[in-house]
Amino acid sequence: MLHDLIQSWFGLVHDWGYAGVVVLMAMESSIFPVPSEVVVPPAAFWAAQGKMNFWLVVLAGTVGSCIGAVATYAVSRWWGRSLVDRWGRWFFCPPEKVARAERLLGRYAAAGIFFARLLPVVRHLIGIPAGILRVHLGTYFLMTLIGSAIWCWVLAWFGQRVGERHPEVITAAGNIDPTKFIAAVKGEMLWIVVAIAGLCALYFLMLWLTRPKPGQEVGQVSAPTASSETNSHV
Repeated sequence: MLHDLIQSWFGLVHDWGYAGVVVLMAMESSIFPVPSEVVVPPAAFWAAQGKMNFWLVVLAGTVGSCIGAVATYAVSRWWGRSLVDRWGRWFFCPPEKVARAERLLGRYAAAGIFFARLLPVVRHLIGIPAGILRVHLGTYFLMTLIGSAIWCWVLAWFGQRVGERHPEVITAAGNIDPTKFIAAVKGEMLWIVVAIAGLCALYFLMLWLTRPKPGQEVGQVSAPTASSETNSHV
């Protein structure tokens, strides 16, 4: 069944072209579990064959991502937590996951949105807490736009790379074997996902190390100790 579903997504991208990329990436960035690996990489592969344009594929993926992300944000902002608590589990968005995302946004705001757009699985969740917490729409959209553009470019680049390095994904009829293609894309992308996760960890570690001490407001400098005052007069 999953193979047939992936095949239908491949067919939609092939038959609809850029419009298919926009529709599927909008779904991927909302509550519908459409993996971005089955949308942009095959489109980029077909771009390498001269059937599409590489940069228009990136643009279509970015536009679709922004549409889905803003739609998720709007629904979450209007209906809030009650909708997530009641229906979230049916769309792979259980309340505990959303609560963790809320804590992430409450502390890291724009940076949390940006890095979330670069990480699989988290990508389609971040709009829910952003809407519930009423993050400024301009900030949310800008971070989503930048993060989605980078992610779509990475996917497109790997789609071309897979076509060049993995000829086994091409069937005898000249079409793409969905299962082999997705496996090759995930294998090629593993190192960059690990690198992005490492950068996120380092960034959040920096924020944690530089956080204000308990009872100390941002920008407030700790008062000098008695020993330091004594030494200053020696």
